[in-house]
Amino acid sequence: MSGIKGMKHYPAEIREKIVEEYNNGKSQSELSKEYNISRYSIQSWCGLRPETKIRQIAPLPKGRPKAVKNIDDYKKENKRLKMENELLRDFLSLTERK
Repeated sequence: MSGIKGMKHYPAEIREKIVEEYNNGKSQSELSKEYNISRYSIQSWCGLRPETKIRQIAPLPKGRPKAVKNIDDYKKENKRLKMENELLRDFLSLTERK
């Protein structure tokens, strides 16, 4: 292992230069060897990968996905909270607090 975690980040100028050269007719293999950059990265920058095309059209939302709750989820949560409330009342009555 190289000891470097994560992906390499390339400056925007290099990316733009590679995209321009690709659009002018250079192959992905030539660019990959010349700049020592993976073909996957070049494909992503040039919009040749299907997943990057989708992300360019509609970017992914950031953060965790929101959990969609239905009525059963609310019923379970309500039941859990009632049980918790009952336990707290019992505890307080046992410790003689009211």
